[in-house]
Amino acid sequence: MEEEKKVVVNNEDGDSAEITLQKKQAEPAVDEKISEDAADELEKLKAELSAKDERLLRLSADFDNFRKRTAREKTELAAVIEQAFLKDLLPLLDNLSRATEAAENAGQSDVETLRKGIEMIKQETVAVMGKHGLEPIETSEKMFDPNFHQAVGTVTDETKADGTIAAEFQRGYIARGRVIRPSMVQVVKNS
Repeated sequence: MEEEKKVVVNNEDGDSAEITLQKKQAEPAVDEKISEDAADELEKLKAELSAKDERLLRLSADFDNFRKRTAREKTELAAVIEQAFLKDLLPLLDNLSRATEAAENAGQSDVETLRKGIEMIKQETVAVMGKHGLEPIETSEKMFDPNFHQAVGTVTDETKADGTIAAEFQRGYIARGRVIRPSMVQVVKNS
């Protein structure tokens, strides 16, 4: 059964409109037992939905906390690694300071001693950086590979095949499998 209700609406301009509202009346329940079972089932479903909503909120909060904790741990780990690396570089800085002082006080006869000292510092630097995963990119007698080398020039050399590296101008390095600086090289091009 439908019930009709007429409403008159006046606006600010003085116009009016008549609207007819129709409202359906609820039919009486046929079987009260079915209604009670449905109501019980509805309450049960509402309780389950509420529990799942709470669980979802807890999981969302746990995930957000996990993400924040992971970001904080990454930052802390990076700081520890950086500090360890800098600590390993301190002896190099000390040796460079000693070499500078020796160079200022050195006479002409001490040039060879100074050269040997600088060579030792270079070897120590390579060892420290190797300890932290740095490896030089080999170029001697190698074919040009754009993944590891940057060609800055070409040269003609009939004794070598095309694409062979003729000279290295700046050493390239790999750190833990990733190129951090390609080698700057001159490549043989005979044609």
